[in-house]
Amino acid sequence: MLADPSMYLLGLIAGCLDEDGFIEADSDMAQRYLVEPLGLYQGTPAAIIRPTSAEQISAVIRICNHHHIGVVPYGGGTGVVGGQVCIESPPSVVLSLERMNSIRAVLDNDWAVVAEAGVILADLKEAVDAADRMFPLSLAAEGSCQIGGNLATNAGGVQVLRYGNIRDLTLGIEAVMADGSVYSDLEPLRKNNTGYDLRHLLIGSEGTLGVITAATLKVFPKPVETVTGMLAISLPEDAVNVLGYIRERLGYVVSAFELIAGSGVKFIDDFYPDSPDPLDNHPAWRVLIEFSSSSKSNLVVRSSTVFEELLLSGQITGGSIARNESQRRHMWWMRETIPECNARVGGIASFDISVPISKVASFIMDAQSAINDIDPDLRINCYGHVGDGNLHYNVFTPDCVAAFEYDHCADLIKTAIYDLVQVRGGSFSAEHGIGRLKTSDLVKYGNPAKLSIIRTIKDALDPNGILNPSVLMAALSDEMSF
Repeated sequence: MLADPSMYLLGLIAGCLDEDGFIEADSDMAQRYLVEPLGLYQGTPAAIIRPTSAEQISAVIRICNHHHIGVVPYGGGTGVVGGQVCIESPPSVVLSLERMNSIRAVLDNDWAVVAEAGVILADLKEAVDAADRMFPLSLAAEGSCQIGGNLATNAGGVQVLRYGNIRDLTLGIEAVMADGSVYSDLEPLRKNNTGYDLRHLLIGSEGTLGVITAATLKVFPKPVETVTGMLAISLPEDAVNVLGYIRERLGYVVSAFELIAGSGVKFIDDFYPDSPDPLDNHPAWRVLIEFSSSSKSNLVVRSSTVFEELLLSGQITGGSIARNESQRRHMWWMRETIPECNARVGGIASFDISVPISKVASFIMDAQSAINDIDPDLRINCYGHVGDGNLHYNVFTPDCVAAFEYDHCADLIKTAIYDLVQVRGGSFSAEHGIGRLKTSDLVKYGNPAKLSIIRTIKDALDPNGILNPSVLMAALSDEMSF
């Protein structure tokens, strides 16, 4: 049972920090920590703290653990499942990592970088680039999201196809645990078989097992050749077949492969009518593909040959290859602008799901039928990372109809989509996490044995339940029958 922090206890916490490290919850400075991008939750924390070291965090958490005060870790605030806001009563302390923003070292010979949790992803990529290396994690929010939040949610993005999630990019981790102890294992080791791999337990735990304070991450050679193109296709199954064909012909030089629906391009046209379309005739579906190589391998000619083969065989109906960096950036701008346009249209329901790559096409077709059965006038915008099976599936009202008029459909749509995902062995949360938004979905669709293990691990590492209360396991009550 968590306690309401008294002024005395908040004073003890403030005493662990410098004068810029403590913000009262009702001050103007606190406002940005009280909201999240979707506007679903309004935070009501006891205070906001901004430590500058793992030692300061340790001191604060020891106080909080002893007095049963909740602690909500806060990164860049870009998460869309409410994991970064305190809405519970009694109120928790919001712990922002923003001032722990040092890049401690770029380890050239180890092909690694050591960064603190508050480092903004774009800043990390820039620093690594300056050291003639490349960090591949690529997200639309990289200008504001932070490494700690990326780790806490196991961020994916557009280059998972080649490089994996941030879990696959992490060699070591530093974190403060619920009892205030500091777990530090930042050595850049590729092999370390000395028991349970605790970094993987903390990655993706959404701040419920420990507060991640730093990490050692893999870096890679910078590409010397990059080819970007848009290919027109007729059906989603063509995307899966095209990806398979290209990988067979060119191997693993494919770094990104994004499916884009014609409806998404129409939304772009509505809000950005002067934006040119690289493809003619507004195809129903298209893929954005990027190849990269860290050595000279005649990639332009090789990829062009494969595109010609695909066109001659009818697997694609057209295409455009970026001839310069401006055209390449425009193609990626189109992909990255889709979420913004979705938000401006205003949807009834949005989903971040994954299914096996082989089942992507059948999911899209069956989901279309399921939505049509609910209401044939509903609009759909489906796009995402086909190379790893992660789709962002969005449902909208008919044009010029307010979203609230279709509120009665939201639960029907969610059940239809998640049931189709479940029967295909997929996940109802591919890369955004559970947060506070999806805890009931976790109970409904989660594997019972897994849920029981999650509860056991949480109770063992955070017996007082102070770390990000109500996130991930709010619905996993002790009374649940597994």
